[in-house]
Amino acid sequence: MTTAQQTAQAGVLEKAEGGDLETAVATIINPLEISRIAWEGVVRNKVRSLLTMLGVIIGVGAVIIMIAISAGTEATIAEQIEGLGSNLVFIQASFGRGGAGGGGGDQVTLVYDDIAVVESVGGVAGTTVDQTTSQTVKAGDVTLTDVPLMGTTPDFPEVRDVAVADGRFFNENELERSTKVAILGAALAEQLFGAANPIGQSITVGTTKLAVIGVADEKGIVGNTDFDSLLYVPITLVFDKFLPTQFRQFAGDRVRIIYVQVEPEADMELVIQQIQLKLATSKDVTVDELPFTMQTQQDIIDTEGATTEAFRNLLAWVAGVSLLVGGIGIMNIMLVSVTERTREIGIRQSVGATPNDIRLQFLTEALMLSLVGGLIGVALGVGGSFLFGSTSDMRTVIVPSSIALAFGSAAAVGIFFGFFPANKAAQLDPIEALRHE
Repeated sequence: MTTAQQTAQAGVLEKAEGGDLETAVATIINPLEISRIAWEGVVRNKVRSLLTMLGVIIGVGAVIIMIAISAGTEATIAEQIEGLGSNLVFIQASFGRGGAGGGGGDQVTLVYDDIAVVESVGGVAGTTVDQTTSQTVKAGDVTLTDVPLMGTTPDFPEVRDVAVADGRFFNENELERSTKVAILGAALAEQLFGAANPIGQSITVGTTKLAVIGVADEKGIVGNTDFDSLLYVPITLVFDKFLPTQFRQFAGDRVRIIYVQVEPEADMELVIQQIQLKLATSKDVTVDELPFTMQTQQDIIDTEGATTEAFRNLLAWVAGVSLLVGGIGIMNIMLVSVTERTREIGIRQSVGATPNDIRLQFLTEALMLSLVGGLIGVALGVGGSFLFGSTSDMRTVIVPSSIALAFGSAAAVGIFFGFFPANKAAQLDPIEALRHE
């Protein structure tokens, strides 16, 4: 210590107020004392400290809520796709490609008879298709309009995971003969028959009378389809009775999509390749000319996941900006604090505090601001996620790693933006600091 510093120290010891001197002497290299003094600096101006933390609070809360919304959306999509059935491959007509020329120049399309081709492939456990239209349905004195009528095949319950609660589903013989039978969705059965048993009853669909042979179990809404409101009939009956004549002449037995259930032990990729080869051979085209897309459930989940990931990244940038603003606020207030407490810094330096002590004290104070703000932000983020999920149609899923990420980011912000003010405080000249008023 220089002679000038020693003289200044002596003057301070004589003139410093008791409280300042006690605080100064406590600033020896002791982490607990440094933490206590830093905390006293935070609570000394409660309102200012709270306003300083606001950016960190908003940023941390936003990170947790946005990730919860994104994770909830991904979980909902995955559940809906898995609700379509298990271990499925979707063969869908790619109308955007305009079709490919088949034998005799005919357009290659996906038709009902392609089911037989797909079923001949080893590893295929079941197949189904559907053709949907809307009809007016009557049962006794009850009349319902625009009831969704789904024509399908006997494998539908197993492939699409739709259980029959009462009665039975139609069989292959009834499919081949276009037998006038129907299976009601759970909600549709209640609308038409109330508490009465609909099995064996008759309903009139359009102008065609059908016998009710089964009632499906409740399944709810999967994707955009309300399975509980559907009326299931053989697809051959839909082709014969319920499609407009003009549509039938134009489209024939064309279908939009074929659902293929693959055996659990089968190689999914190999089965898809075999299906492509079989369809290409039956259409007299090459595999590359087939205007069909083939996707697994995981493919669809991954595609939807990529969309939600882009949304999540955008929200992460927004939350990151909030943390950045919070960090700038911390740095600004800490610079003000250094200016306000210049004399205090000089007193501590004069009684033996080193620049590292001063630097650590103010860096700890900045870190406390960010950590307390982070804790409040975590509480608001978790609570806000639960509140948002319970009051809106969107599902939220709290991701534990998002809490660690948000809290860690808050700590990093405090250290990064608190270092410059802390370093500035450590570099103050003790003599000049003591003369500061």
